[in-house]
Amino acid sequence: MNFPKGWAKCVLGDYLFVKNGFAFKSKDYIEEGIPLVRISDIKKQKVSSEKSVKVSENNVPEGFELEYGDLLIAMSGATTGKTGVYLENSYAVQNQRVGNIKLRSSINGDSKFRNLLIQGLSSTIFDLAYGGAQPNISPTVLESIDILLPPLNEQKRIAKKLDELLVTVESIKIHLDNAPTIIKRFRQSILAAATSGKLTEEWREENGVTEDWEELTVDDVARVGTGNTPLKSNTSFYENGDIPWLTSSVTGNPFVYEADKFVTQKAIDECRLKLYESGTLLVAMYGEGKTRGQVTELTFPASINQACAAIIVNEDKIVKSYLKMRLQENYAVIRMLAEGGNQPNLNLSKVRSITVPTPSPEEQKEIVSQVESLFSLADSMEDKIEATQKRVDKLTQSILAKAFRGELVDQDPNDESADKLLERIKVEKEAVKPKKTRGKK
Repeated sequence: MNFPKGWAKCVLGDYLFVKNGFAFKSKDYIEEGIPLVRISDIKKQKVSSEKSVKVSENNVPEGFELEYGDLLIAMSGATTGKTGVYLENSYAVQNQRVGNIKLRSSINGDSKFRNLLIQGLSSTIFDLAYGGAQPNISPTVLESIDILLPPLNEQKRIAKKLDELLVTVESIKIHLDNAPTIIKRFRQSILAAATSGKLTEEWREENGVTEDWEELTVDDVARVGTGNTPLKSNTSFYENGDIPWLTSSVTGNPFVYEADKFVTQKAIDECRLKLYESGTLLVAMYGEGKTRGQVTELTFPASINQACAAIIVNEDKIVKSYLKMRLQENYAVIRMLAEGGNQPNLNLSKVRSITVPTPSPEEQKEIVSQVESLFSLADSMEDKIEATQKRVDKLTQSILAKAFRGELVDQDPNDESADKLLERIKVEKEAVKPKKTRGKK
């Protein structure tokens, strides 16, 4: 294997060692005591013990306390291999599922380089941990991972350069993560402009349109109905059912393409369920969180429960896509129409009363055309952002791989070789080994 001059091939344990935490028992947990760092406290490459459980100081064996700057790693569970740096000055300890990756020598090692080295080994650690039935990794396995170690001075140069690059990558990630929110606002502003007449101001001037918009309601342009829920305990209403039955949970997307619940023809007949045709608009009247007020459109015939209002549009009176846009744009106002205590709900009367500023059919069609064009642009932007996010997600590991191949910074022939560094660490390691004593015969 070729590697840069001055570097040394070794195993991780020659340079670092992993110390597991202590297996505290539930009786050790107390309300006031020492913070106990668990896997759940390792978040986003940092460790926080603010909300961690506490243990009694009297039950902590010597040598298990954490120090500022310690690198902790999850040793088992779904997040095996996740790491974080302990950046608190308060006294804390770790449990047995958390490993502490320490330098063999504080004099002959660089903690920033250590942190980045382990980050660069994340995929290797992940593969080793998930090789068995239960994801976990032992200190012995971690310490046996093959690495290439640069000279100490080069370690420091690598760490400095990586700090600069990874800060830039993180900044890019933050901007990309914010982009969907910006695009969502862009879509909402398009809908607001569309249903207020601003979007088609130029079109009206070019086409000499002077007629005022009409203030209609949903009741003026559509029929509104709902559904109900067949008795759950009656299996004949559900068993082997093949008729789609939808709840307000489907309203989170612009269209409904499939159902996950079905009822029988008996349920339709005996529970007076109506089968709504493809193209029917559904508005969520009930629902936790953001569900209430959401709008979707059926792409197949389906029945619904009482949490949805079905809007069957009279397309002689209004363009359906325009009405759908108005309902989407008016989401916040629709939600405010709800009544009730802890869980306010809409009702059919409230849905029928929703106002719909309505221009001529020709202008409605123009509005729909312009909105679809702008939304298509937003879709394209989202696709590009998603693709860029995937590339940026891989960028960190790509930069780390480059660094640990010796390709990120220049080598300095005056640097002391890593072989000599390892030799010093070995001597230091031997010096602190407990001496074996022979018992008396």
